[in-house]
Amino acid sequence: MESDIANRHRAYWLDQAKSVQRRVNLAWWLETLTAPLVILSVVGAAVLLWLRREFPETAPWLLLVGVSGSVLVLALACLAKAARKFERTEDSLVRIEAAMRMRNSLSTAREGVAAWPTPTGKTDDGLSWQWKRLCVPMVGALLLLTAGIWLPIAAKQAHASRTPEEPQAWQQLTTELDHLTKEEAVDEPYLEEIRKRLEELKSQEEEQWFSHSSLEATDSLKKNHRSETDRVERELSKADKAIGALEKSAGSLGEMEQNRLLEEFDQALQGLQMGAMKPNAQLLEQMRQLDLKNLGNLTPEQLEQLRENLQKNAEALKGQGEGEGEGEGEGDGDGDGEGEGEEEGDGDGGGKGGVDRGPGHSPGVLGAEKDALETGEMAALEPKDLSRAAPGDLMELQDGEHDVDRTGPTNSSGGNTDATGKGGDRVWRESLAPDEQRVLKRFFE
Repeated sequence: MESDIANRHRAYWLDQAKSVQRRVNLAWWLETLTAPLVILSVVGAAVLLWLRREFPETAPWLLLVGVSGSVLVLALACLAKAARKFERTEDSLVRIEAAMRMRNSLSTAREGVAAWPTPTGKTDDGLSWQWKRLCVPMVGALLLLTAGIWLPIAAKQAHASRTPEEPQAWQQLTTELDHLTKEEAVDEPYLEEIRKRLEELKSQEEEQWFSHSSLEATDSLKKNHRSETDRVERELSKADKAIGALEKSAGSLGEMEQNRLLEEFDQALQGLQMGAMKPNAQLLEQMRQLDLKNLGNLTPEQLEQLRENLQKNAEALKGQGEGEGEGEGEGDGDGDGEGEGEEEGDGDGGGKGGVDRGPGHSPGVLGAEKDALETGEMAALEPKDLSRAAPGDLMELQDGEHDVDRTGPTNSSGGNTDATGKGGDRVWRESLAPDEQRVLKRFFE
């Protein structure tokens, strides 16, 4: 009977010691885990946000599994590190003895020296949980990892750096080349050459697209293309007008006028065969085979078809570069100039300008003009208050002549029979005192 009681007492105190042992060892593990877990949560949240931004198709459950695995590995590593500080059962018995002031009764009972003490209603181990110190880092780490998984973030594709927009001149040239290709108005080798040069400009690094050299090369390419376009359009229009005039006045023109029109057509044909840009080969071949001296051998349908092709190609070329505000004027070779973009109405709009035509800007660009000052007339200022005049102030200006006494001096002295002197003699006799006269006389003798 006594043996059963002693065993129950022994089991009770050993159970209490193991409970204290578990609490102490858990506290050591959590103490070791707290700081690394906070660091892991900060780094993990940043990694999670980066993964969701770079790889938005990643499923959330995969991220959750990855986070859980990382925390588990960290927990096991901290458990292994904290195990060095874990308490044994005998250490917990000593802790209980010290807290309850049992004077080593549990240690001596465990060694078999004394009997196990009678169980008490409550066992005191002298320990208490510091919940604030423990929960704040844990909750913060949990919130950071949760934010890394569920915080809304835009995918990288939504904010990916866009390719800088090409220079506007490149887009315009591409549009014009596509238009000419569609209309079949120009020989294809020329278009391929322009496209090749344009691709060379586009093949530069994006940082060099808007450099001075690139823009200068683009401007040169654009100007050359426009110059060739204008030249071909002008030659086509000239050839069309020559054919039209010959067709309209067939048989009624004099030989001189007919020769002039034939020469104009030949010049236009030569101009189309020269230069970088040429019309399409079919139209050029029709023009070569045309014999204007024998128009009667051609049917009206053939002439109409040829003129229609000329006009169509000229119109396709004429539309290049419109809408850029260049305001270029074109002539047809017969003196009928057409000014594009001119203002209609009362003529108060802006002109096109030129070296012999003025700046071309609209009047009143800088605002309403004030009344012109009336200049050119001089008026005298009438002084009102002379009390404040200072020496040297200009008081009045008058136009007049010197009052010169043109009569000679009269001799009014009685008894003087000397005649009035002349020149230096007059100065000698009338301007010098007697002493001065004697000094000068001795000096000049």
